[in-house]
Amino acid sequence: MTQYVNEPSNYQLLIKNLLFSPVAFNPQQEIVYGNHRRHSYQTFHDRVKQLANVLTQMGVKKGDTVAVMDYDSHRYLECYFAIPMLGAKLHMINVRLSPEQILYTIDHAEDDIVLIHEEFLPILDQIKGRIDTVTDYIVLRDNDQCQYEQLLAQQPAEFNFPEFDENTIATTFYTTGTTGLPKGVFFTHRQLVLHTLGILSSIGTNAVQGRLHQGDIYMPITPMFHVHAWGLPYMATMLGVKQVYPGKYVPDTLLGLIEQEGVTFSHCVPTILHLLLSSPKSQTVDFSHWKVVIGGAALPKALCKAALERGIDVFAGYGMSETGPILSLVQLTQEHLDMDLDQQAEYRAKTGKKVALVEAHIVDEQMNRLPHDGSQSGEIVVRAPWLTPSYHKDNKNSKALWRGGYLHTGDVATIDGDGFIKITDRVKDMIKISGEWVSSLELEDILHQHPAVSEAAVIGMPHSKWGEVPLALIAVKADATVTEKELVSFAKEFISKGILAREALLLKVKLVDAIAKTSVGKVDKKELRRLYPQ
Repeated sequence: MTQYVNEPSNYQLLIKNLLFSPVAFNPQQEIVYGNHRRHSYQTFHDRVKQLANVLTQMGVKKGDTVAVMDYDSHRYLECYFAIPMLGAKLHMINVRLSPEQILYTIDHAEDDIVLIHEEFLPILDQIKGRIDTVTDYIVLRDNDQCQYEQLLAQQPAEFNFPEFDENTIATTFYTTGTTGLPKGVFFTHRQLVLHTLGILSSIGTNAVQGRLHQGDIYMPITPMFHVHAWGLPYMATMLGVKQVYPGKYVPDTLLGLIEQEGVTFSHCVPTILHLLLSSPKSQTVDFSHWKVVIGGAALPKALCKAALERGIDVFAGYGMSETGPILSLVQLTQEHLDMDLDQQAEYRAKTGKKVALVEAHIVDEQMNRLPHDGSQSGEIVVRAPWLTPSYHKDNKNSKALWRGGYLHTGDVATIDGDGFIKITDRVKDMIKISGEWVSSLELEDILHQHPAVSEAAVIGMPHSKWGEVPLALIAVKADATVTEKELVSFAKEFISKGILAREALLLKVKLVDAIAKTSVGKVDKKELRRLYPQ
């Protein structure tokens, strides 16, 4: 067995070094859980050690898997550290999956222990008799009398975390399964440490915009089960900033915490930002100090401009479950910030520039690299030191993911001469009309600019003559009225200006009450294609 001694050549990139060697550690800095609890970083450090003692006494050892089903909380942050620091794997269960999918992920990941919030116990009741691997459960509640708190209280706040190989798996979770069963991805200590340092070297160094720094107050609005909450909890902890965990995502609760705790840095999908700005309570909230990274789906320029008008420093980022996740971020120069809001929105809604240590290219179907001229589009393929090496127990999909030595994102994009990436569509969502490809995202972006449109999703609909025609599903704002014919005419104005391809003249529009979403708030185009087959 490899021995690790205190020699520089054997220094391992372990998650514990993000916790115990922070850039700035103020032991009295706060970690807040909604309106339930607040405590200091010193208490947080103690609780991580207490949790390690609890799990060790329960028999958790290196290589075991401990799963968590919880809302965004101080407990989840403690699990982000204590579980992998033992050499075990943290399985972040997507609580928005169906019970059958959750059962599949628990068995597929071979979970040994599950920490579960009491509100998710009804899910467990539906599948508990069919779970093969789990030996014990810890119930979580939002009070000091819960089992989790009682177990921690019985343990000392001292623990000697072991040294081990930095290539040990630290975390695992499952894709949202819009195509077939959820696929398991996993990440090592080395990958997560490098992701933390690599993203901080980009997001923490821009001179004038979108910067995460030691004076910030951080609150995630991306579930902690979703790609490590984009890795920001590890970054925030290393920086020693005040952290606010909101629990359930209730718009008025989120807005209240932004105001009450002085939150300055968050991240979310466009749907959440849209909900927050649509809440009447948002009209009284001062957003002028709030920086928000938007990812998970394209940021509509209309939504971007609406956020800018409220004083929000909003900008896009890009990544996916398989990439740990962050690959690129929008970061603007003073020249960009001197532009009017329409021009700024054009840049802020792009996919950004690749961050440190990321290699990205656009390629054709034969893996030939295409020029970065802002016009030719191809699939984005990437390499970086924090990409999942494979899907768990899935050789076939793993080979397809890493075809040609690069990770295939499945996203179609252009890259301009300045390095700005712009996603134009998912490969599977491009619409082929009479042999010509039309971007569903470009159509959606145009339709979002109509003042009556709340949400828009465009899918390809089979057609006997044209192969496919675009179908736009539109949810209208509560106080607005518009007809399907008016929306088609609105889109055609952009065709006449040369902004949209002429093939988009075949656009069909259907008004709907709501647009189907995945478990993490993305538009679910697979479900939409099922609901609207023709």
